[in-house]
Amino acid sequence: MAAEPTPAFEDHPGLQGRQAEARDLADVLRRLIRLSVSTAPSARETAALTAQLTAVADRMESHVPQLPLPRFIAPAEDGPPRDPPIGSSMPFDLIVGAFNPLALPVRLEFDPPKALGYATFDVGYEGAPGCVHGAALAATFDIILTAANAIAGATGPTVRLQLRYRRPTLVSEEAVFEGWVTEVTERRIFSQGRIVQGGEVTVEAEGEFAVFNRGGVDRMAAARRKAFDETATGADS
Repeated sequence: MAAEPTPAFEDHPGLQGRQAEARDLADVLRRLIRLSVSTAPSARETAALTAQLTAVADRMESHVPQLPLPRFIAPAEDGPPRDPPIGSSMPFDLIVGAFNPLALPVRLEFDPPKALGYATFDVGYEGAPGCVHGAALAATFDIILTAANAIAGATGPTVRLQLRYRRPTLVSEEAVFEGWVTEVTERRIFSQGRIVQGGEVTVEAEGEFAVFNRGGVDRMAAARRKAFDETATGADS
């Protein structure tokens, strides 16, 4: 199994010169999210904490750029393509983005033809008592199957994602997601996946994806990056 190389995002306009600090910030925010749904301080203490965090939020809001930060990093025009173009292109992704505090993040590995994801969901992702919310599992499958599609050299937006919940997937216990491609046609990609936890299959998934021109995605990402860079340069001058 080959783990996806730890990506460097120093070229990302929102992370230049602050990648380590931004990761630390995201980790602290993850901790706060978990604590906000698993602690019960007194009303007075809750109010005091809220006031402190409001001050921090106000301070951070003063740094919001005029144009939204690019979410996807397209390969450089004169550089090699990212293959598979998943975690190394998406620092703020909801599932695998290390800089998005809503993400665990899920750890992605490639074991062709399979894509693997390792996740230990905490109480912030709980649905039924002690169980991971089904929506969190569905969102994770979406990226795992997309990663499997990328391994097969065919990527595109989700058309259909169907899950069969065979047994509860538990919080605080590692769940291993597996995804693989079953068929690629001119217009569609078909994939399957499953979750294995404690040696048992807890969820099975089937996905259908539209074949999409990757070059078009890269061009859209590059255009957004260019607009952001031009705006930032104008603000600095």
